[in-house]
Amino acid sequence: MADLLTAAQNPEKLGRFGAENRCGLVLGQALADGRHGQYMRAAGYQRDTRLRIHGGRNLEGCVRVSGAKNAGLPAMVAALLSNEESVLENVPEIDDTTVMAMILRHLGAQVQRDPGQPNTYRVSGSGVWRTEAPSRLVTSLRASFLAMGALLGRFGKAACSPPGGDVLGQRPLDVHLSGFAALGAEVTREGDKFVARAREQLRGARIFLDYPSVLGTENILLAAVLARGTSRIVNAAAEPEIINLADMLRSMGAHIHGAGTNTIEVEGVDELHGTQHRVIPDRIEAGTFAIAAALCGGDVLIQDAIPCHLEALLHKMRETGVRIEERGDSIRVSRSGRLRPTQIQAVPFPGLATDLQAPMAVLLTQADGVSFVHERVYDNRFLYLGELRKFGAELVQAGATAVISGPTSLVDASVRALDVRAGAALVLAGLAATCETEIADVFHLDRGYEDLDRKFRGLGADVERI
Repeated sequence: MADLLTAAQNPEKLGRFGAENRCGLVLGQALADGRHGQYMRAAGYQRDTRLRIHGGRNLEGCVRVSGAKNAGLPAMVAALLSNEESVLENVPEIDDTTVMAMILRHLGAQVQRDPGQPNTYRVSGSGVWRTEAPSRLVTSLRASFLAMGALLGRFGKAACSPPGGDVLGQRPLDVHLSGFAALGAEVTREGDKFVARAREQLRGARIFLDYPSVLGTENILLAAVLARGTSRIVNAAAEPEIINLADMLRSMGAHIHGAGTNTIEVEGVDELHGTQHRVIPDRIEAGTFAIAAALCGGDVLIQDAIPCHLEALLHKMRETGVRIEERGDSIRVSRSGRLRPTQIQAVPFPGLATDLQAPMAVLLTQADGVSFVHERVYDNRFLYLGELRKFGAELVQAGATAVISGPTSLVDASVRALDVRAGAALVLAGLAATCETEIADVFHLDRGYEDLDRKFRGLGADVERI
């Protein structure tokens, strides 16, 4: 995906795309000339791609973590708040990034990949003239709803359909919409879209969130930075991605205090300027590789990782008997003995990330005893259990808890990725299985992980696309 636009504009440089990836070139051409809606992978592009894994190998070596999807997407939207260009570094080359770039272009923003700097995007909001996000793209990417906050903050009006993304249960938009209303916007539903309009400049307000929604906190931040007066967001999300967004906004001239705590204060400013900003490493990707190393045995050094972003995960992995060494911006994971059972609970940061719940469940299938997995964030995040049972795993769901009995010898299976993180869990199960695994619908993985199969091959895994 990284060079599709370049390849479309320069067909002679098709190179690695080859005949087998002509669909990718079509998508690149769609990006180049604006005909993009029907070509999105998230809406059907290359849905027949599969992964074939021959498991049972130890993982050895070094792997470098990409930029965080959940920090890169908000950073791209934040660039809409200024007429000047912002340079975003360490943006992951994943399908969700491509979709977001298309949404911003539709709005009139200039979005370019820097050909001389990998994972670098240049985004300028100088040409933005639309305030209505395209429904055909919004329905494939939940983070697209962040355009509401940025457009409302800068132009006083915005419209967006309910966003798509993974099917994880109820993820209501009440936190976003009530925040906009508190800032002085009139929020209505018109057809398939939510519409927010401010009759005059948004004004600062005290905003209490019913729950600490990450996207909700980000959306309100994007709207509040250009509001008149002071806003206080209470019960805000405290995830590292919130801090990264606040750092970018501050570098653009915003006045934000308390990001990373449950109360954030924003003093509105008249305008923001462009900036240069680096996206933080992806803690979910780092955690996925850490769990894989523990699951398969061996010795793996995970580079460009921030250990304090994974404190809850590393604590639980140590409880199971995994050896963890924290080395500044890297983590070394190794295991040689048996795994002990444990109990984990997926909760908002600084607790264990819900996005690592499914991969951890795979690890616990190999623990010597009964483990418990509690999901406290989403009400429908155990759909993957049915796919894990195809490997022979012994799992029982009781409401918001999964009971896992181990150790279980995982066998060959043909399974389907149901969402980004469930897909990662199935990859881990395939790596631990004794035979061959085929995973369908891996476009989900491409939405959230940059070159996941290539990185695993670099650690000695037998993984190929078919």
